[in-house]
Amino acid sequence: REFIFVTTNSHQVVIESIDATGNGITRIEGKTTFVNGAMPGETVKIEIYKRKPKFDFAKLTEIVTPSESRVIPECQSFGICGGCSLQHIDFKTQVKYKEQVLLDNLAHIGKVSSQSILPPLYGEPWAYRYRARLSVRYVFKKGGVLVGFREKGAALVTDMMECKVLPKHISDLIPKLRELINKLSIKDKIPQIEVAVGEHASVLVFRILESLKSNDERLICQFVDTVNQNLLAENNELQIWLQPNGQDSMYPFYPMTNKELSYTLPKFNLFMPFLPSLFTQVNPSINHLMVDNAIALLDIKVTDKIADFFAGIGNFTLPIATKAAFVLGIEGYEHLVIRAKENALKNKLAKNTNFIMMDLFTISADSLMSLGKFDKWLIGPPRDGAFELIKAITKESAPDKIVYVSCNPGTLARDANILVNTLGYTLTNTGVINMFPHTSHIESISVFDKVS
Repeated sequence: REFIFVTTNSHQVVIESIDATGNGITRIEGKTTFVNGAMPGETVKIEIYKRKPKFDFAKLTEIVTPSESRVIPECQSFGICGGCSLQHIDFKTQVKYKEQVLLDNLAHIGKVSSQSILPPLYGEPWAYRYRARLSVRYVFKKGGVLVGFREKGAALVTDMMECKVLPKHISDLIPKLRELINKLSIKDKIPQIEVAVGEHASVLVFRILESLKSNDERLICQFVDTVNQNLLAENNELQIWLQPNGQDSMYPFYPMTNKELSYTLPKFNLFMPFLPSLFTQVNPSINHLMVDNAIALLDIKVTDKIADFFAGIGNFTLPIATKAAFVLGIEGYEHLVIRAKENALKNKLAKNTNFIMMDLFTISADSLMSLGKFDKWLIGPPRDGAFELIKAITKESAPDKIVYVSCNPGTLARDANILVNTLGYTLTNTGVINMFPHTSHIESISVFDKVS
């Protein structure tokens, strides 16, 4: 007698939890299964589409019992566009999930727990994204040029006419940009548009693989003039820049104006100009709250000497300088160091600040000690974290307090493990910063105090 074993890909399951990317988690016969779009507590029908030795991936086919926190996504492109992954979840519940992911990472990866959990920092849920990179692609079958974010899990460009997380005046340009680029002779030679929005200017940087023809230049100038007539009331000027090669090749094309990209930090009376090629925080309202909280958590005394690692253009350094005796900003990129020094001069803070360039991913104990002894540190690394910097700390160089602003809970937890379990710091406070609403991106702020 022959036996035929049938393995079905379809299941009805209860979702137990959520992972760091917003996928629901369930277990089928003990094996972990990740379900895109499912929420904890929901009963759903799923279909497994990819099997791995230790876990599976499944797509959601039906919601049998929805969560009370499930909402209707605002954006018509949600589920296709890869820009947002959590629009189906109530805004405050998104932050609760992010907080849980942060704490789980600290516990499981870092083997640490915080003495206190800080209240989450909230901002506006929509129209917050002042920095973005839009993809551009000429697709004959779609009727011409597409401008938008990449599709989820694919290299294709989402066929979209608006984006709810971009400022409205930028979102409104998406169909107009499609129309403009479709008329250009190099419509298939513009792979991306960098978006940088300041308080009084907005820059679109066209990445061009071929030079513009004279008629292309005329069409772009006409486009900008038409847009700027409508933006006068908002006191915001559109500028087109061009990028023929790498990031450093960006230059202004039209209009040639004195208006520069900038933001302010009103609580510290600071004016912060920047270039579209330089890193700045995506969400300006959250940046204000984040800087305010970081300065408060540092508990700065007028005699304090403070180091700001991964200083950028001085987003934290200059607010610190308004309160401390001296602050040193350390940054790995020359262009950021140059801009930071210029911003210190503009804000009349050059006397008690200095900025230097140093590769913080290869820093040693000796090179760290050569910087001098500091009372407190602020650390704001990229997603890779500050592993080498943390490892380089010795008894002689260890500050009394470290405020760590992280954009990756996994690398934060790894670094926290060394700080707490090797160097003897206490994780006093930690909390979520909702810098990127409706995405799985988790920003956080943590305080480590040296045990006396």
